[in-house]
Amino acid sequence: MKSLIEKTSDKLVNAFLQNKIIKPIPSKFTKKLKEAQKLRILCESKIKHPVIGFKAAGTGIPLIKKFKEKEPFYASVYKRNFLKNGKSVKINKATLGIELEVCYKIKKSFFSSKGLITMKNISKYISHMAPCIEVVGYRQRKKGITSFGDLCSDFGANVKFLIGSTKKYKKINVGNLKTNISNKKIGQSVNGNTNTVYINPLNSLRFVLNKVKKDKINLNKDFWVFTGSSVGVVPIKSKGIYIGKIDKLGSVRTQIR
Repeated sequence: MKSLIEKTSDKLVNAFLQNKIIKPIPSKFTKKLKEAQKLRILCESKIKHPVIGFKAAGTGIPLIKKFKEKEPFYASVYKRNFLKNGKSVKINKATLGIELEVCYKIKKSFFSSKGLITMKNISKYISHMAPCIEVVGYRQRKKGITSFGDLCSDFGANVKFLIGSTKKYKKINVGNLKTNISNKKIGQSVNGNTNTVYINPLNSLRFVLNKVKKDKINLNKDFWVFTGSSVGVVPIKSKGIYIGKIDKLGSVRTQIR
């Protein structure tokens, strides 16, 4: 007989692949991040679609403190959830909102690097940077966030990613860039700053890369790392075009339908 974690992962994987919404999974897999990680890893092992990178989540320090966690977490991002700038994203009742992030393209050579990634050596592994939008949500009939486990257990709550214009990486003060996401049609506009992303997006990137190393993952190709929201989780108040802008990096957009 299948264990509860096996049954639960099968249901979530099916929901992920079929774009379905299922009833909420047992809370034993969501209350504690450690248990949620086990479920996430099991679910990811059952997805045969290509991985194009990883996302950092729970990168807001106030959120980490609120949920009594020590650090953020990460999850794999699949090619099927990766769209070109400007493409449309269909939302549903389980959608949590929209986020604006800094993302980095990492060189394949990272996988053969020795030792920990530090703020001093991180730059040599980055080839490009870009602004990106993430639409976040569950594959379950539930709302709100009561723990990091809620998000982590459900594929890191990733629905779709869209990347804006990519720039060759150069050292800029990424720790204090103004950001904004807006839907002009309804007058919704939310300001943010990259300094809310786990001190700064490069530090978030360092965190993810060291976790990937620790977990002995090797994609054997260049890949993306999405560093976490600079605007929190912004509620999608209406369908239409959402535009995200990050100082010095540029803009990214999606049509919500």
